Amino acid sequence: MAAVRLPDGKELEVEPGERARDVAQRIGPRLARDAVVAKLNGRLIDLDAPLDGGGDFEVVTKDSPEGLYVLRHSTAHAMAQAILELYPGSKLTIGPPVEDGFYYDIEVAGRISEDDLPRIEERMREIVERDLPIRREEISKGEAEELYRDNPYKLELIRELEDGEISIYRQGDFFDLCRGPHVPSTGRLGAFKLQSVAGAYWRGDEKNPMLTRIYGTAFPTEKQLKAHLRRLEEARRRDHRRLGKELGLFTFSPDVGAGIPLFLPKGETLRHLMESYVREVQTRHGYEHVWTGHLVNERLYEKSGHIEHYSDAMFPPMVEGETRYRLKPMNCPSHMTLFNSRAHSYRDLPVRYAEFATLYRYEKSGELSGLTRVRSLTQDDAHVFCTEDQIQEEFARALEIIREVLDTYGFSDYRVRLSLRDPESEKFVADDEKWARAEQALRDALDAAGIDYHPEAGEAAFYGPKADFMARDVLGREWQLSTIQVDFIQPARLGCEYIGEDDRPHTPVLLHRAVTGTTERFMAVLIEHYGGAFPTWLAPVQAVVIPIADRHLEYARRVRETLAEAGFRVEVDESLQTMQKKIRENARQKIPYLLVVGDSEVRAGAVNVRRRGEKTQEEVPLEEFARRLAEEVASRRSDRR
Repeated sequence: MAAVRLPDGKELEVEPGERARDVAQRIGPRLARDAVVAKLNGRLIDLDAPLDGGGDFEVVTKDSPEGLYVLRHSTAHAMAQAILELYPGSKLTIGPPVEDGFYYDIEVAGRISEDDLPRIEERMREIVERDLPIRREEISKGEAEELYRDNPYKLELIRELEDGEISIYRQGDFFDLCRGPHVPSTGRLGAFKLQSVAGAYWRGDEKNPMLTRIYGTAFPTEKQLKAHLRRLEEARRRDHRRLGKELGLFTFSPDVGAGIPLFLPKGETLRHLMESYVREVQTRHGYEHVWTGHLVNERLYEKSGHIEHYSDAMFPPMVEGETRYRLKPMNCPSHMTLFNSRAHSYRDLPVRYAEFATLYRYEKSGELSGLTRVRSLTQDDAHVFCTEDQIQEEFARALEIIREVLDTYGFSDYRVRLSLRDPESEKFVADDEKWARAEQALRDALDAAGIDYHPEAGEAAFYGPKADFMARDVLGREWQLSTIQVDFIQPARLGCEYIGEDDRPHTPVLLHRAVTGTTERFMAVLIEHYGGAFPTWLAPVQAVVIPIADRHLEYARRVRETLAEAGFRVEVDESLQTMQKKIRENARQKIPYLLVVGDSEVRAGAVNVRRRGEKTQEEVPLEEFARRLAEEVASRRSDRR
């Protein structure tokens, strides 16, 4: 007889052929009821799987991350079954769980719109009511090809597999090519909701057929599902694309081109404030600002490795005679060229260059999304040339800047992802010795700073590992914002040198560093984080003066002039609307302060102050209001009313 070891160290003997569900029942009826799959020696298995041979055993419940993943995967199968029943002749492709839900790409026999989703949901509920057992079958490659002889998408997947690694899952008459595992039966599915319909190219290649992608989500209980849907509704309310239009911040136009944002005056004011703040902080920390233009001779990118490893993200070249120019996708080769323009000794290091540069990346049209994925972007980029012994100190300096900026913007909940290369991938520069040194240097810097981090293979830059700061916004969504990268490879490729204490040339280490990443993407994050209600220091318009009647207009203009002379961004609402409508309209613009002026305020030299998000109002002498406003702006308080 074999034995299984439970997470608490206890061992249970198992009979030959005894299944995971049987052991779960022996541990406890409630645990068995909540179980969706199990884990044997670290691998997820179906509850019907035998435990022959024993090993480390754990029951996985529906409330765990792994259990929720399986629940969503099984719900995707129920959706696929419902679609095949309602749209006979449709062809399935792939349907994985994703963060917060699942999707399935299908060649639909007919057409599915969002109006059809309730009908599909209703059929899914019928499938749940049938409580169909979900069974795994391992089949040969030939059997799989026969099953899917009329489905070219599945045949393409099957031909990439080997005998012995092919399985299908059946529930009633439905079957799907799948590795699993799955919940024991359709009756064990939880609460679900189909959310949207979109187009998607097969395997993400625009040369392939366009499929119908249906998104959904699933949770163990209806209560959890409703809470999630409320969060989504709040996210829609805060969507930066909608708010950007309503607040007059930015726009897009087909006349200019997809993925190229155009910023209106208020949006440009916001950009300027964001960039000026970071410029101020990094100047205080010893960074010098440079400018390196928009075009670069392609030969520089051949030297740096970008043509070999990054050309898919670059716009095609512009040719002048024998010279090929590229729109600049990143700054590091240009900054290394600046470094090489002067001789350096070890006494000069570290050299810290920073630049707010507009970069251009040839993103696929289907991947463009508002300001979060654009083709024209402005990066708060910086590069530090230093010795290997200076890495920890410079990392700590960059970390101090990042912490100060994220804290000012109200991002206090973040984690660090140590992004490493995948040694099996060809997308990274091949130099094992330099990669090992760079990864160890970054680990040492993180450890010295006392930062917890989570390694993740395959997420490094092609030239070096990264410490990526993953911050959660007010809705709990995670964004990759800041980054610090260690690069032992590019400086040598571009001939960067300094003269060391031994009077011999040495290659500096290059630290790549971004605080907010790109201005456009970070602006999108801020719009949604604040719901468009920017803190006063950041608001494009900090106050609007509202005259009660025409006779108060002259005083309202004097109030604006006084505040503007003090450096504040103030407007006067001179529209012909009533005072109450002016108040409502400006409140919708999320202006931090509305200053109403009438006879009383004119006599007293005051303003009636209505602060955003507060019902109370008070009459305040203009000079006193200006003093309070100056203090608030100087503090850069980050309220999220």
